[in-house]
Amino acid sequence: MSQKIKRGGKSVRKTAAAQGKARQVKAARARTGSAMDAVMSWIPLSESQLHQLFLAAILGLAVVLAWMVASFAGVPAMAQQQLAAISHDAGFEVRRVEVTGTKNLNELKVYQLALADNRRAMPMVDIDGLRERLLELSWVEDARVSRQLPDTLAIDIVERKPAAVLRKADRMVLIDATGHELQAVSEARAKGKLVISGPGAGRQVEALNQLLTAAPALKPQVAEAEWVGNRRWNLTFKTGQVLALPEGEEAAPKALMTFARLDGVNRLLGGKTLAFDMRAPDRIYFRLANRTDRIEQPQGAAAPAKAVTAKDKQGDTN
Repeated sequence: MSQKIKRGGKSVRKTAAAQGKARQVKAARARTGSAMDAVMSWIPLSESQLHQLFLAAILGLAVVLAWMVASFAGVPAMAQQQLAAISHDAGFEVRRVEVTGTKNLNELKVYQLALADNRRAMPMVDIDGLRERLLELSWVEDARVSRQLPDTLAIDIVERKPAAVLRKADRMVLIDATGHELQAVSEARAKGKLVISGPGAGRQVEALNQLLTAAPALKPQVAEAEWVGNRRWNLTFKTGQVLALPEGEEAAPKALMTFARLDGVNRLLGGKTLAFDMRAPDRIYFRLANRTDRIEQPQGAAAPAKAVTAKDKQGDTN
């Protein structure tokens, strides 16, 4: 019986060489896989975050290409439409607005400004323009606006801090330390807050706070402060009594500290005296209940019912 010999088959050497190449390819793939795993372990991103990052990169490339094509064609409007369509298809569209930092500000106003633009494609949102519109709100001192891909606008509000209530001719307004008006308030809501009045008083809030700091024991007792003649203060205490202070950055705190010491010794607040006038150096004038003289007179002269020098601290002050 004859046996056929098949020609052209692989030799032992070729077979060994092919098996060697297969082993090399397998080893190379293993090395590549382990290297990629090592690189991925060093990246502090989850798989979903990486997926979003790749989508953002793809969207950015698509946007650039669409804009270039439309610009070459001379039709920017077409580029915007194409950008909006691509963003919508990729899920990069404003669907959520996250607002933080608000306490007194009505958040509805923030949402209205954030969603006012009909162009909801995330890349087309005017971040700087939105921030400028937010800064126009009375309570907003600063605002930070950012995109959180794929569909969220993050808005962080820094609110102004109310410092006093400004009494105007027709209404009462809550203001901050710079005199910036925050909102109108009622008499009931103003109760318990420091009320200031007088032309230009709103610009003197910080100076008034520094003045009251000179007498910490009296500060909680002050209910109102009137800025008189754009130069000095009349303080009204919660007892209803009025203290006329002299003008001057040094004279006014000194007089207030003197009054605090006198009150500590003689209990001036809560007594029968209606008003105290300390505009004259080293002298304090008392206005009793049977007098009707005003503290501030046109010539700046006082008509006291009783006068006590700074040295006469132990006398009868009622």
